[in-house]
Amino acid sequence: MVAIKAHLAANFLKSPDPRLSAFLFFGSDAGLVSERAYLLAKTIAARDTPAGELLKFDDADLESDPDRLAVELETMPMFGGRKVIRATTGRRINANLLKPLVQGGRLAGTLIVEGGNLRPDEALRALFEKSEHAAAVACYADEAADLDELVRQVLKANALEITPDARELLVSRLGADRALSRNEIEKLALFAAGNGTIEASDVDTVVGDAAELALDRIPNAAASGDGARTAQECDRWIASGESPQAIILAVQRHFQRLHRIRAALDKGKPFDEALRAIKPPLHFKQKAAFSVQCRAWTLERLNRALSGIATAAKAARLSPQLEAQLTERLLLDLARLSATGQSTGSRRMA
Repeated sequence: MVAIKAHLAANFLKSPDPRLSAFLFFGSDAGLVSERAYLLAKTIAARDTPAGELLKFDDADLESDPDRLAVELETMPMFGGRKVIRATTGRRINANLLKPLVQGGRLAGTLIVEGGNLRPDEALRALFEKSEHAAAVACYADEAADLDELVRQVLKANALEITPDARELLVSRLGADRALSRNEIEKLALFAAGNGTIEASDVDTVVGDAAELALDRIPNAAASGDGARTAQECDRWIASGESPQAIILAVQRHFQRLHRIRAALDKGKPFDEALRAIKPPLHFKQKAAFSVQCRAWTLERLNRALSGIATAAKAARLSPQLEAQLTERLLLDLARLSATGQSTGSRRMA
C-alpha cells in the first residue's frame, strides 16, 4: 500500500521499491505524468541484463485482443529482461480491467499506468493505493524548486549558465505543465547556444508564459468582466481533463494580487512601485490588463470577491462531484461583479 504525495515523488522515483510491480501516475500535470512514467520505465528496464523490453499500450491495442495486456504482464520471459508496459487509461484500460492484475500478486512484468486527474475516491486510484504490490504517484504542477531543478538539468546538458535575474524570470513563466516547461527551456537553450550565459533579455525574447497561456487567462477574463470569454476558457480547461479546483486556486491568487496592489494604491504608492513587490513578477503581457483591473476594483468589492472565492474553494473540496459547476458559477459571479459592481451573484459574496 503506497500512496506517494506530489512533493515526495521525485525521491521515490530515484530508487523505486523492487517489490512493486504496478505503478499509477495521476494528477493535473499531464506532461509530468507522461515524463515520470517514461523515466520509471527506463529505470526498471535497465535493472535487468539484458535490459527489459519497453512496450506501450492504449485502448486501440486491446480492440482485437482484450487479454493481451494480462498475457504480456503475467508471462515470464524466456530470453532477456522482463517486460515493462506503459498503459494509458481509456474506455478499455480502466479500473475493472486492471483490478485482477494489480490485486493478484506480483506480476512477471511491470505495469506503469498513466491516468488523468483522479479524485481520492475514484476506483483506479484506490486500486493502486491499496495494493501491497502497487504504488500511486501524484503529479501536480511544479513548485518553484522543481522548476529550478529542471532549468539546472536542461542548461547543464547544454553547457549553459544563467544569471540570477534570468533564472527568476524564467521560473516565473513556467509551471503549467512539465512537458510545456521543458520545451520552453530547451527552446531557450537552443536560442542561447554558443553564448555561454543566458541573460534576462534572452528569456524575455524567447520564453512565453506557459502558466498564463494554460490557466491565467481564466481569472484575467473574470476580473475584466468578460463573462463569455471566462466561460469559454473555463470549459476549455475542464474539457482537457484538468482540475476545476486548479482554476479556483488560480483565481484566488489573482484576486489576492489585485487586493495587495489596490491596497498599496489607496495608500498613495505608485502602481509600478507596488507591482515590483509582487513575487513572482507579473508577466509583461499581463501588465496593462492588470493595471486596468487594479483601478477598476475597489477594496470593498475585492474583499467580497475573495470571500466568495474562499467559500467556493471549500465547497469544491467538500463536494468534488460538483466542482465544475461550483467553479463556473464562481467565475460568472466574479465577471458580473467586475462588469457592474453589483450583481445578483455578488450577494453570495457579501
